[in-house]
Amino acid sequence: MEKLTKRAVDALKPSKVGIEGSERFLWDGELKGFGVRASPGGRKSFIVQYRTPEGKHRRTVIGHYGLMTVEQARVIAREKLVAVSKGVDPAAPVEPDGSTTTVGQICDWYLLEANAGRILGRRRRPIRASTLTMDKSRIETHIRPLLGDRRVSSLKLGDIEAMQADIAAGKTAKGRAGPRGGTPIGGEGVAARTVSSLHSIFEHAVRWGKIESNPARGVRKLASAPRERRLSSVEIARLGEAMRTLAAEGEHPTGLAAIRLLLLTGFRRMECLALQRAWVDAEQRAIRLPETKTGPQMRVVGQAAIDLILAQPVTDGSPYVFPADWGNGHFIGVVRVLERVCGAARLTDVTPHTLRHTFASVAGDLGFSELTIAALLGHAARGVTQRYVHIDEALRVAADRVSAKVVALLDGRDRDAGSSTRR
Repeated sequence: MEKLTKRAVDALKPSKVGIEGSERFLWDGELKGFGVRASPGGRKSFIVQYRTPEGKHRRTVIGHYGLMTVEQARVIAREKLVAVSKGVDPAAPVEPDGSTTTVGQICDWYLLEANAGRILGRRRRPIRASTLTMDKSRIETHIRPLLGDRRVSSLKLGDIEAMQADIAAGKTAKGRAGPRGGTPIGGEGVAARTVSSLHSIFEHAVRWGKIESNPARGVRKLASAPRERRLSSVEIARLGEAMRTLAAEGEHPTGLAAIRLLLLTGFRRMECLALQRAWVDAEQRAIRLPETKTGPQMRVVGQAAIDLILAQPVTDGSPYVFPADWGNGHFIGVVRVLERVCGAARLTDVTPHTLRHTFASVAGDLGFSELTIAALLGHAARGVTQRYVHIDEALRVAADRVSAKVVALLDGRDRDAGSSTRR
């Protein structure tokens, strides 16, 4: 059997009405248990077929062809079959009062429904893929190991705060599984964000009638100290020198360019890495971001940033400024490249967010107001929708001056970098 495709589904013809076994099936050769069923009336439905933990064969409909694509159905089917592999029957009804429902089952339900776009998050829109990725990581790394087998109805606030304390203490910390990805090490910030995710998941479950009440409502989250780390002028110069040295030694050029753009714009990590060429308005010196933490935005950047973006090599078929080395996605390895650069520059405690904070600090050093800096960073202005903020010449001047200052520091052309001792 071959992989199920749109062409194959279109070619599947129903049997005539009245013929025994008139339904026709076409199964995917790549994902076992995923297929499409054609009824005698011509309607085609995506299905998954599996065996329950009790050994019973079950077949359930994912959705109808035409209302969803083959690939959308494949994502949902994979999630359901993963749940089956964990001993969960995704088609089994959840107890109305949640009396026997476990935390792990609610998390599985949430991931299935949210991935299908049926759970709405901020601004009454489907939950963003990046948010789901973080939620899934917190579920698998922290929530499931500590509370996955517990019945939701039996949870008390103390249980959830105990989970938070265990995460903060590093109880769920583990080494990196491979050369890519982060290393879960716990900490107060991770613990608080995990509790926030669990609280949100329970709220969705209450709204959908899966459980009666949210046991995390009223939980006290740990207060984590905000990160104050910024690079001084001397450190920016050292970073630039290390980047030039590593570039000559064959360091990944895409990663180095992404680090430079982060410093020149103050972009968040994924705003930079997922940047598409179609979003760049070189004439207006602005980036039209269709989705950010605070909604769609028009973000002003300096001419130095525009020049850097336009200088990136174009990869055939890729819309991204920083395309992946293989596949159709964007580059994701900037954290590893930054670690190597900082190692060569003898800098510690530097993350992509540090570069964003550094951009803001340089803008502050140049005398720009908090309102101007907030606009450059894309912070939501109170009472103002960012997508409608007018781009005036003063904002362009500010972006140009900040990016030019950063370039001068990175390239070793700023005289103040040799004497600055700020940190």
